[in-house]
Amino acid sequence: MGTIKIHNLSFRYDGMPSALFDQFSLNIDESWKLGLIGRNGRGKTTFLRLLLGQLAYQGQITANVKFTYFPQAVTDSRASTATVLRQIAGLDESEFWQIQIEMDQLQLDDEVLDRPFITLSPGEQTKALLAVMFSEAGTFKLIDEPTNHLDGAARDVVADYLRSKTGFIVVSHDRHFIDQIIDHVLSIDRAKIQLFSGNYETWKAEFDRANVAEQANKKQLQTEIKRLDTSAGKIKQWAGNAEAKKSQKHYQHQGHVNMDKGYLGHKAAKMMKRSKNTLKRTETAITEKRTLLKNIDEKPQLTMNYQRPHQQWLLQVTDLQVIQNGVILNQPITFELKPGQRQVLIGPNGFGKTTIFEAILGKSDLIAGGGVALNPTLKISYLTQNFEHLQGAIESYAQESGIELADLLNMLRKLGFERSAFSENLSNLSMGQKRKVSLAKTLCEPANLYVWDEPLNYLDVITRQQVEDLIIKEQPPMLVIDHDQDFVQAIANVPMIEIKRP
Repeated sequence: MGTIKIHNLSFRYDGMPSALFDQFSLNIDESWKLGLIGRNGRGKTTFLRLLLGQLAYQGQITANVKFTYFPQAVTDSRASTATVLRQIAGLDESEFWQIQIEMDQLQLDDEVLDRPFITLSPGEQTKALLAVMFSEAGTFKLIDEPTNHLDGAARDVVADYLRSKTGFIVVSHDRHFIDQIIDHVLSIDRAKIQLFSGNYETWKAEFDRANVAEQANKKQLQTEIKRLDTSAGKIKQWAGNAEAKKSQKHYQHQGHVNMDKGYLGHKAAKMMKRSKNTLKRTETAITEKRTLLKNIDEKPQLTMNYQRPHQQWLLQVTDLQVIQNGVILNQPITFELKPGQRQVLIGPNGFGKTTIFEAILGKSDLIAGGGVALNPTLKISYLTQNFEHLQGAIESYAQESGIELADLLNMLRKLGFERSAFSENLSNLSMGQKRKVSLAKTLCEPANLYVWDEPLNYLDVITRQQVEDLIIKEQPPMLVIDHDQDFVQAIANVPMIEIKRP
């Protein structure tokens, strides 16, 4: 049975104030189905890259298994899907059946093989690349966020597929998805890394219990640290006084004191030694207690610049159909939105959900039939899917967005951003961090109505819960597209609308 052994692993990127991994050790069995959980920017993808040998590190990683990574690089996306998959797998046509067996389990039809890979939907591309990965026996799979951009049906298929597999690490922030497929959790917290036997719910129960306990101790720890700091200052003063007492002048006003220099020096040295030992113990205690504080993964309450609408109606959609490239995408839909209502659109990718949002927000050329009446006095905050190409300084982004920099940075801190990331070019941030920048923008700008297109893509599970809690608290009117089943069921307060083909 194979084992991946990690011993004293340390790693940090150039310019980082602290290490992502510091003297980290772990043994992973090749049969485990391990979920990697942690806030965005904590090093989940970095950990996979370390296993792949793509980054220089200190320590040891030994394994008697070969690693494979998803998503694989596609060098020519315009080639046929069959060609792309053969190139990735290194198989000839006579061996291609190995991939087709996996495709059948993923409910991916052979007809996609003749199509250019670039024309496949996100769900089809994910299934095709997973089929290639699992067609190679004897490897340990590193699966990095397979659910992004997948619709609900595709997520269920991929979850069913992975349930039947063993020997992988998966990074995913979809709580419902990951809970079905893993038997171990590796949690990358603020100050430590922990291994749990069980699924996502096992980890969440322990995470919530630990955070409640640590939050309860936080005030006590801070009081104790303050007391120890004061004690350390007094000890240093005591040590200074002991040094001064080496001098005969210090005692010359006292008539019955042994004025021998050797005696005074010996007495002062004893006091100095005692004070230094006491100071060392006190400073060690302070460091230990501050470390306890650092591991609290706080989930501060988010805020939003929601301005409750005074209008009695916000939106009326009647028999709306949308069109792209001359093709009508959906059956007619009809709904209205009033203050406090949250409407969720569901359905497979490619059925026109995003196009419906764009038509509602004013792109009349996308309307093939029916109509939209949107209250013209509304302030609307639109969170799009397109955030991958953010670049430049955070200061420039705030200025271009018309948001106070201090407000944006404060919101990002609540979303779990480390301060060291504020100086990074936005293009260098992880996908989850970029998503948080765009989310922080929509929470900071004034709005009567929120239109959010897949807001949870790439966001960690803690942030997802923060967003959900915020919506339930503030009760803003919203139009939402998202494939996180737990999230949409929690926030929708009117019947969801399923988008269907004509």
